[in-house]
Amino acid sequence: MWNKTSTHPELTGENQTVVKDSTTPQEYKRGEYIESKATYDEIIGSTINDFENTYPELAKEFRQIQKEQYNLFAGKMLDYGLGNIALGSNLAEDEDIQLSLTGVWLRCNDKINRLKNMLKRKGKSYVSDEPMIDSFIDISNYGIIAQLVMRGKWKK
Repeated sequence: MWNKTSTHPELTGENQTVVKDSTTPQEYKRGEYIESKATYDEIIGSTINDFENTYPELAKEFRQIQKEQYNLFAGKMLDYGLGNIALGSNLAEDEDIQLSLTGVWLRCNDKINRLKNMLKRKGKSYVSDEPMIDSFIDISNYGIIAQLVMRGKWKK
C-alpha cells in the first residue's frame, strides 16, 4: 500500500490525480489506497544501485566501515555476552526493555561527552589506545544494539 487518500483533506472531488514516487499520475477514488506496482525489494534495489552508481567511492567506504564495525561488535559480544545490555533479564517485559534502552542511552551519552571534550581539545585523547574515531564507532554500534533490543532480537 502506498498512501491512503483520506490523509489529503486538501483534495476535493470524487476522482483525483496524484503523483506518487514517479512522474506517472495515478487515478484513485476518495477513500481507496493507491497500490505501488513495484515491490519493496525492487524499490530498495533501485535505490542502492542508483546510490552505488552515483557515489561509488562513498558506497565502497561505507560498506568497509560497516564491516569493521561488525567485526568490533562480534568481538565485544564474545567478550561481554548478552547480559551487559539485557541487565540480567531476558527482555520479555516492557520495563526490562526500557531499562536496557536507558542503559544504551547512558553509554551513548558517555561517548558523546568524551567526544565533546576531545573536540574542545582539538582531538587530544588522554587514553592513548582510544582515538576519537573509536567513540564514533561505539555510538554507531550502540544505535544498532538499541534497534536489536527494540525489535526483540537481543538474544542467541
